[in-house]
Formats: sequence, structure tokens, C-alpha cells
Amino acid sequence: MANSTQFSHFILSAYFDSGHLKYLFFTVILLLYVVVIISNFLLIAVICVNRSLHEPLYVLLCSLFVNELYGSAGLFPFLLLQILSDSHTVPTSLCFLQIYCLYTYGNIEFGSLALMSYDRYLAVCCPLHYKTHMTQNRVAVFIVVVWLFSFIKCMVTVVFTAHLLLCGNIINNLYCNNYLIMKLACSDPQVNNIYGMVNGFFSIVTPMTLILFSYTRILQICFAGSKRTVTKAVSTCTPHLASLMNFFFGVCSETLLSRLDMSALPQLLRVVLSLYFLIVQPLFNPFMYGMRMSRLRKACKNLLRCLA
Repeated sequence: MANSTQFSHFILSAYFDSGHLKYLFFTVILLLYVVVIISNFLLIAVICVNRSLHEPLYVLLCSLFVNELYGSAGLFPFLLLQILSDSHTVPTSLCFLQIYCLYTYGNIEFGSLALMSYDRYLAVCCPLHYKTHMTQNRVAVFIVVVWLFSFIKCMVTVVFTAHLLLCGNIINNLYCNNYLIMKLACSDPQVNNIYGMVNGFFSIVTPMTLILFSYTRILQICFAGSKRTVTKAVSTCTPHLASLMNFFFGVCSETLLSRLDMSALPQLLRVVLSLYFLIVQPLFNPFMYGMRMSRLRKACKNLLRCLA
């Protein structure tokens, strides 16, 4: 038996021989990556350049778009290389680096969406106190806490996994996955499991509680308020709810695929579902918020007009 650091590489067994279609897949993934970079960079630039958008909601959105670029950088270049490769192996150090990147991305995404839920709760339910509760300094502190806490939590996760004794180095996935590496363990992963439960409380239960509380209160206000209140709540919350549902669907799909036997599903469908939240979310968010939020849409048009 040897710990994971004594394997020089991991083998990704979920890739299949696509023949000349691999060039088509490469082109599609490359185009998607270009769209992700351009769309998220555009909205980050729009928010940074326009002082009128230096408000809590848009600062939170800027943090969300930066995270989309960060998570995409941990997946897209890796996929492009693997699609063209014939061996589908990844060095051990790079594998754990990818796990760290993708896990921090997921944690920051969930934490950011929870903060935005709280922001929408204050805007709809406590509009008179919104500016006193959501100051720029307080929002900056919230964002720093979410990012730093996610980096620290995921670092501990990767360190624990890297010190497990493994009996093999074959990962049945398209990219490195912490849970699938733990399944290769010969030693007892009890410490990992305990930390996983603690980490899950802070990474899943806490943000979910804040999201459920925020939208429960928003719904109460909507049912008790006037038609104008309902319209305002719907218009301000629709992009965020759509982003939340898209993220939840992707995370649930990836979790079920890695933990349950999904061999009955067609292989192409398993591939799409395993990559869904890592590819679709960075594409979905900039278009959803850019199209649905009138101030952001107008600012984008003005910036593009100036560049043209």
C-alpha cells in the first residue's frame, strides 16, 4: 500500500474513444470557454467602470463573475488537453490542484448565492434599512470571508485526501474528484468522513438555511403585499432564483453520478451531467443577469457602444 503522493499520476477512465469527433468536441469546448471569458470579463468591467453600479448587489455580482472565471480556469483548459490526449492521465499534483480549484469554486459559488439571497431579502423586506445594513464595507467583509473560508476549508480537504493510503489510481470521471479518490482508499477514511460532515455543515447547511430563510420571508411579503410589491420582488429575484436552481441541479447531478451506479444511463448523458454545473453555470450567470437586470444591460450596451 502507498499513499496518494507515491502515485505519479491518476488515470481518468470516463473518457471514450471518439475518433475524429474529438476535434469537434475540442472546438465546442473551446468556443464555450471563449464565451465564458468574454461574457464574465465584460460584466466585471461594466460593474467596475460604472460608479453608479458600485452598490451591494452589483459588487456581489462582480464577485460571482470573478468566481466563474476562476472555476472555468480549473476545468476548461484541462478538458481541452484531455480531449486531444490519447492516454487520459493526470499528474498527482495537478489532480489535487484541480480538486482544490473546483471545490473552492463550488463553495464560493454557494456562499455568494447565499449572500445574494440575504441581499434580496433586505431589499424586499427591509427597504428602509437596506442601506444601513448593506454598506459597501460590510459587503466587502462578507465577500472576503466567503472566499477565505472556502480556500481554507478546501485546503484541509485536499490535505486529508492526499495522505490517504490508496490501492489504485483509476478515477472513473472526466476530471479529478475528491470523493472518487477517497473510494480508492485502503486505509480507514474516518477522519476524512468526520471532516466532510463538519465541512458539509458550513458549506451546505449554513448557506441553505440563509437562502431558505430569505426566500421564505420574501414570499411572506409577496403574499401579504400589493401587486406592485409582488412585481418588484419577482423582477429583482428572478435572475437569482434561476441561478440558484441551475446550480442546484448541476451539483445534484454530479453528486449522484459520483456516488451511485449510473451505468444504465447512456455514456454521453453521463458526460453531460457530470460537467453540467462546471460548464453551464459560468455561461448561464452572465447571460441571465445581463439580460434580466435592466441597469446592467443598459451599462453593457453603453460600454460596447463606446468600444465600437
